[in-house]
Amino acid sequence: MRCVPLLAASLLVVPGLPAQDRREMTVEWIHGDEAAEVTKLPSTYWTSEGEVLLLDERGPAAARTLERVRPGLGTREAAVDARAALSSLRSLLGETEAPETLGWPAGFDAAGRRAVYVFGDDLYLLDLPASRFERLTRTDAREEIPRLSPDGGKLAFVRGNDLHLLDLAARTETRLTADGRETVRNGSLSWLYWEEIFDRNEEGYWWSPDSSALAFLRTDESPVDVVSFVDFAPAVPRVVHQRYPKAGGANPAVRLGVVAADGPRTISWVDPSEVPYEYLLRVEWAPDGARLAYVTLNRRQDRSEVHLLDRASGASRRVVVETDAAWVNTPEVAFAAGGRELLVTSERTGQTHVYRYTLEGVLLNAVTGGPWSVRGPADFTASALGAFVVDDRREAVYFTGLEKSPRERHLYRVGLDGTGLARLSAEAGSHHVTWSPDRRHYLDDFSSRSVPPSLTLRDAEGSARLVLAPPRTDVLAPFGLRPPKPLSIPAADGFPLPAEILEPAGFDPKRRYPLIVHVYGEPNAPLVVDAWDSRRYFDQVLLDRGYLVARVDPRSATGSGKAAQATVLRRKNGDVELGDLVAAVRWLKSRPGVDPDRVGIWGWSGGGTYTLLGLTRSREFKAGIAVAPETERRYYDTKYVEAYMKTPAENPEGYDEVSLVKRAGDLHGRLLLVFGTGDDNVHPQNSLHFADALIAAGKPFDMMAYPMRKHGIEDPPARRHLFEKMLEFWDRHL
Repeated sequence: MRCVPLLAASLLVVPGLPAQDRREMTVEWIHGDEAAEVTKLPSTYWTSEGEVLLLDERGPAAARTLERVRPGLGTREAAVDARAALSSLRSLLGETEAPETLGWPAGFDAAGRRAVYVFGDDLYLLDLPASRFERLTRTDAREEIPRLSPDGGKLAFVRGNDLHLLDLAARTETRLTADGRETVRNGSLSWLYWEEIFDRNEEGYWWSPDSSALAFLRTDESPVDVVSFVDFAPAVPRVVHQRYPKAGGANPAVRLGVVAADGPRTISWVDPSEVPYEYLLRVEWAPDGARLAYVTLNRRQDRSEVHLLDRASGASRRVVVETDAAWVNTPEVAFAAGGRELLVTSERTGQTHVYRYTLEGVLLNAVTGGPWSVRGPADFTASALGAFVVDDRREAVYFTGLEKSPRERHLYRVGLDGTGLARLSAEAGSHHVTWSPDRRHYLDDFSSRSVPPSLTLRDAEGSARLVLAPPRTDVLAPFGLRPPKPLSIPAADGFPLPAEILEPAGFDPKRRYPLIVHVYGEPNAPLVVDAWDSRRYFDQVLLDRGYLVARVDPRSATGSGKAAQATVLRRKNGDVELGDLVAAVRWLKSRPGVDPDRVGIWGWSGGGTYTLLGLTRSREFKAGIAVAPETERRYYDTKYVEAYMKTPAENPEGYDEVSLVKRAGDLHGRLLLVFGTGDDNVHPQNSLHFADALIAAGKPFDMMAYPMRKHGIEDPPARRHLFEKMLEFWDRHL
């Protein structure tokens, strides 16, 4: 094993930096263009030839173009003449409508010779070698989610909630489905599947590797409850409607279909009466396109099944079953041995590991094992980069895992037979990788607590071939950022809770500083990790104002194993998380330099919920800020909340016990409650109901509503306003 360390400076206070070159971290800078450049890495795509197409938007706009990286040669060159391509685009769109720079497309063909773009709701094809655009559609309707077939000969897309196919040679268009309407989607995802199952990926269809067929989801949302958001404009405000299944309510009905791209367009459907399920979680084609694997889950989410669908006969058969007394985190699935075997993740040992099966469902061997997990799904959604990839040539599996530390993410290789485990990544921190189709090279997206993100091309042994985007330490050096100090805090029963603390420059342990604790706390979603996190920029602003800043994860969030996660079963945000939070905060209060009477807590989304738990069920905090909190489990979506809580009918006492609205009268300390009135994730009713309960209890509090902003309150003006508001609140109350 050979590892070449990435050359990157850690972001400590720069010694000898002239005073005139030093800069103060501000809220204005945090939400500006320069800060965004620090974490922005190039967009990339691996071609079937083992080359990388790349667009780097960190440099001057006039110099941007699609580039081609050839790993074998270690070269990087323009893949498109951007000036010529944009000139052809202006001839199609007009001078005023055409973009000034060439952006990242909606998709490529496998070889990386064609790319599809969406402009003004119509589709355009870019011929990369010719650097020329041509228009593909001209309709009043919106075309979306375009995907080129692997061979580049066809283009699939969604229009009017129906799946369409365009033959690029004949320029003939075929409508593959015919029942799309407001409540029926073909090839696109409902909000629930977009948010909770496919990791915010809008694509609900998949080309077969041989370009001969499409697998797709048909979603019927008609049984799902409708939630509405009232805008502030125009004079008679518009009303935005959303299909959102609340806990215990009806889910969208989803079916899996397969349709040929050539010949008869008859759709073969998975029969839900023969394969009963509540959720469809994964779809994975075999390399030859003759079959596909799909994963289903029951309503209680304690039983998942991996099925194989034979394309020729349309028959399905169950091959792997995963059960769990608490809930099943979605299995990751991949074909191996040229499609003759199947790899599936399982938590049967209490950790996530990879297992090898025949196509008949016979277990051959465990591929990985040990008191650590393969990096699989966060919670139970799709892992953005996948848990593992297979290298049939070497009869090996590459995966990102937690073997070295639950706080880090490293790349490993192991034989299909489970032998020869080797760690390929060297730098302490977090590595997120994407592999070439031939498994000879990979892209390493690396960062740590003290090193901002970088992107490096490496060979299969881990050796660096080409640094594609170095860490932007130059931008950050003048700020003298202070990295957090990692801690381990014992819970009441001795469980080691991951934590970290930041101390202001010139920290004097004999003084007493106010402490702000930042939390998140959702299952298997740690906040304390050895990775770059731009949320720490705001921590630096707080340090400059004389605050100490800490983070801490309850055991259920740590990623240390299923047993720790399952402590929240039927009582999420209940006694276990509360006990861990209180133990951690009391330990922090005992540290030199901490003023125990001036401790604040804050968090966003799940962190806002955790904040309210600490403010209503303990007396440890003088003040807190809860952004977009979930205050009633019954108000959240089926897939997420029922995994942990089950349905309200099955667990009414649990829902009542963890209700924050019922605890509002116990609020201790000053609260700033923040939400967006257009939040389609954690609906505004959560904050409004809690506020109403505070009013009824005579509890003073502050509230800030951001008009029609969604869950992330993402636009820079709103973000700047929010964080300035937070500073004002902390200064007043801590």
